[in-house]
Amino acid sequence: MITDFKNLPDNSRIWVYQSNRKMTDDEIAIIEEKANKFLSQWTAHGADLEAGFEIRYNRFIVIGLNQSNASASGCSIDASVNFIQTLEEEFGIDLLDKMNVTFYNGKYIAHKTLAEFKAMAKARSISMNTVVFNNLVDTKADYKEHWEVPAKYSWHSRFLA
Repeated sequence: MITDFKNLPDNSRIWVYQSNRKMTDDEIAIIEEKANKFLSQWTAHGADLEAGFEIRYNRFIVIGLNQSNASASGCSIDASVNFIQTLEEEFGIDLLDKMNVTFYNGKYIAHKTLAEFKAMAKARSISMNTVVFNNLVDTKADYKEHWEVPAKYSWHSRFLA
């Protein structure tokens, strides 16, 4: 059962998938249609899952699940990963590589490999105040408060010390 992402409670579980490139508006329209279809049919052990999504900055697909009614099972999580993999294949994007870092570079959003990010930190091209996207947040409340944060408040800080 799909619901508007804004209506999901703050304790909802979330998954953030970052793209290795900015997606076009046409791609976003197709992804939104596919996500609506997938989430409207998403179940765990036969129970409908109350889920929603949003796409931010044409780079991030965020899926939220209200676990008050039903929690995701291993099979339903596998189904969501399979859905993301189909998007990767269809659009030639990388959404599942957690070894990439996305951050603000001025007013633009940059996407670098972890090795490139570490090199930038060593060269002092980025600082503890660089705003990063902490895709490890796992609840909607954390997403709202701790997703876009200065690196000093995220796991990224270990590369900037």
